[in-house]
Amino acid sequence: MKKQRVTIRQVAAEAGVSITTVSHVLNDVPGVRVNPATRQRIKETSARLGYVPNQLAQSLRTQRSNTIGLIGDEIVTTPFAGKLILGAQEVALSRDAVVFVVSTGYQRDVEDREIEELLRRQVDGVLYASMFHREVQLPPQLASVPTVLLNAESATAGVPWVAPDEVAGGHDAAEVLLSAGHRRLGFINNVDDIPASSGRLEGFRARVAEYGMAADDVAVVAAETDPAGGYQAAKELLTREQPPTAIFCFNDRLAMGAYRAAAELGLRIPQDVSVVGFDNQEFVADGVFPGLTTVELPHYDMGVWAAEQLFRQIDGATGDAPTARLRGPVIHRESVAAPVDAPPLPL
Repeated sequence: MKKQRVTIRQVAAEAGVSITTVSHVLNDVPGVRVNPATRQRIKETSARLGYVPNQLAQSLRTQRSNTIGLIGDEIVTTPFAGKLILGAQEVALSRDAVVFVVSTGYQRDVEDREIEELLRRQVDGVLYASMFHREVQLPPQLASVPTVLLNAESATAGVPWVAPDEVAGGHDAAEVLLSAGHRRLGFINNVDDIPASSGRLEGFRARVAEYGMAADDVAVVAAETDPAGGYQAAKELLTREQPPTAIFCFNDRLAMGAYRAAAELGLRIPQDVSVVGFDNQEFVADGVFPGLTTVELPHYDMGVWAAEQLFRQIDGATGDAPTARLRGPVIHRESVAAPVDAPPLPL
């Protein structure tokens, strides 16, 4: 037997007040005075009866659905999606809003269908998220609704976006190794031409140059970003005539391969070679021994920033579309130490 929905009329009758008073209290209508005891009685009665406000009716009145959409290309498979979603969701919760999350799997027909469904549900705005930092073209269907790009840069002006500060990340990775005393440095980069590859290398070399070294002295090898690629690249670096005493890896999966190469060559981490990763994939960085020092991507902070900017648009903010590059922290573990032949650091 289908359970009957509790109506606002039933709440009013049970509480002994008018329907209008119940509506004012449950919708927190500003400027309306209701006796505190009556207000408490209405809320207790509503909770006891299990009354749920009619969202459709509220939407018609306020022209808001109190929902936003988050569209991602590989939400299901990436380890980073959870933090992006959590950051956006906590902002939405603070606004009494709900986040609808959909995944497209990089399929344009699926994306078109998901966008159409979100718009049909009259979401107040959309977060269009990429699971890796890249430049994207906003789908034209989203021109009719407030939208912010998340973990991506816009290919066209006028669209708010937030992405990691890749240059700062490379800078910070270099600082970890340089401040430990390393001067023979290697970098295992990604083979793909994406903002993260160029940005991390730029930041790494810039910090090396600030230490008075030639940026070209950094030994750079590109590899597929998986443990096998890291293994091959690290083995090539560590068997050179003058091997690096420290290696920065484009991501933590490459660092896993570097650990294997070092072990096969009889090198200890960090005593013989230091390693720094990127991403802070905890199941990798905490799972290897010794624990991997790594630069964390600011996924949670990006989710928060994007959601806050989206609600600013929804609330009617005008002006130039804001953009941001956010810096992630260095997560220090046990994979970095001073090189054996390091000169003493200046006091």
